[in-house]
Amino acid sequence: MNDIYIPEVRGHLKKNIIGLPEAIGKASGIRINGRILRSFIFTTDVATIRNNNADAIIAVYPFVPQPIITQAIVSVADVPVFCGIGSSSGAGGIKRVVNLAKHAEYQGAQGVVVSANISNEAVAEISAAIDIPVIMTVISANTDFKARLEAGVSILNVSGSIETPDIICSIRAEYPYVPIIATGGPNDKTIAETIAAGANAITYTPPTSGYLFAEKASRSRQLEIKG
Repeated sequence: MNDIYIPEVRGHLKKNIIGLPEAIGKASGIRINGRILRSFIFTTDVATIRNNNADAIIAVYPFVPQPIITQAIVSVADVPVFCGIGSSSGAGGIKRVVNLAKHAEYQGAQGVVVSANISNEAVAEISAAIDIPVIMTVISANTDFKARLEAGVSILNVSGSIETPDIICSIRAEYPYVPIIATGGPNDKTIAETIAAGANAITYTPPTSGYLFAEKASRSRQLEIKG
């Protein structure tokens, strides 16, 4: 028998949480500050952050990064948080993104996530200013990984849609040991393919609150019909 039995204890009110796909458990994980992290839930929703079983939170959003958002997310999370701080291309440039990184560390974030278009100069300054990992989003295999890693990137976060496994393979051909987080896709098969390509950890996008409410309403209607 290869599978190890894992006893489970859960409070009655905590049974309705977002469970991540068990396929993610096959990933090697990345040991960050002594803790092995395999699953990252991709969300900024504080209710979702409080009700899931992921190892960590990756909080990246399509707006201008703001310290108050980082503060809110870190304050409600009970697992490590990795916060998006954008790039150096907007107003404020390198100085602003370095300050955002410092603030994230001061608030208790375990790492910062920078955009794919950030400059190597900005990465170097961020890396010198903080003592938590700099994670860079990767959207193409054409990225100059050598320059990024030399500038101070600690972890690569591959987000290339259906091309994600191919991007990972191209990274692994040159950098077999660099830590890689990657999007796992919609099902266990795509998650397994991403892990097989070389991802150490998987990001999972949870269902929306609207979808979860619809599911809950459907179950309630079924109970009423039966009752």
